[in-house]
Amino acid sequence: MPITFSTPSGFFEGSPAAWLRVAGPDALSFLQGQFSQDLRRVAAAAPGSEPAYGLWLTLKGKVEADGFVFRGEGADEFWIGSYFSPASVIRARLEGFIIADDVTIEDQTDGWTGITWVGEVPAAPPGVFAFTGRRGFPVSRDWVYRRGARIDASGSRLDAETIDRARIAARIPAVPADAGPGDLPNEAGLDADAVSYSKGCYLGQEVMARLKAMGQVRRRLVRVAGTGSRPIALPAAVFAGERQVGEVRSAVVDGADGWLGLAMVSNLHTAANAKLALSAGGPPALRLLDAP
Repeated sequence: MPITFSTPSGFFEGSPAAWLRVAGPDALSFLQGQFSQDLRRVAAAAPGSEPAYGLWLTLKGKVEADGFVFRGEGADEFWIGSYFSPASVIRARLEGFIIADDVTIEDQTDGWTGITWVGEVPAAPPGVFAFTGRRGFPVSRDWVYRRGARIDASGSRLDAETIDRARIAARIPAVPADAGPGDLPNEAGLDADAVSYSKGCYLGQEVMARLKAMGQVRRRLVRVAGTGSRPIALPAAVFAGERQVGEVRSAVVDGADGWLGLAMVSNLHTAANAKLALSAGGPPALRLLDAP
């Protein structure tokens, strides 16, 4: 079910949760063996080209973190950025698999910040990583740049709630809030954009191949619309009668007396027309906008 809302125009200022520099003669081969997306296109492209979006998975194929991988200035330099996955998690995940690889990983998150342009997008100045991210707007562009750089931001300043509403309306999960260490990429719909089934071996690849062959998961991340105040403490359990069938992972205010969210729900125990509540046996408080 499509969700319509007034598309704003302006800018949102917010720093990435992770901005890491990965360099060394083995940087490409090392990252290629860890990342769920194929990095050969990124490696062959010119610096400043669009990044690859993908995941860092566990051996069991669960989502540990997500991120964008960019080509750096040199052939052996790459940058990793993430909206929500902490730099400490990504760095620990990668360093835990360095054996004889000639590669270094530097956390430079504190030295970089960012801006998201929505609607009218100006030309990016030199030294800026400019890319089409995963915000959910029809037209938007993300910039990441060093703190202290002179960036002239004019227009309406957008708040985090506006940015989050577009993401949720577009059914884009935030990692790890909506899809994390207990979840498979396919349950959150991340397999469509973040997983390569043809690149060869990487950590978690065997599980991804089995899931593709089976074509079925038992849970699904769906959009939900609720009445009254949005849940403050997240995740919030979702019930069909007395049975818990899932949980709300993200929620934003939507209208005068409602909210919009993403919920991970059971395919087996949640009908498309189910009356769902936020407490066992409680009054109906939310409805599904997508089939589980």
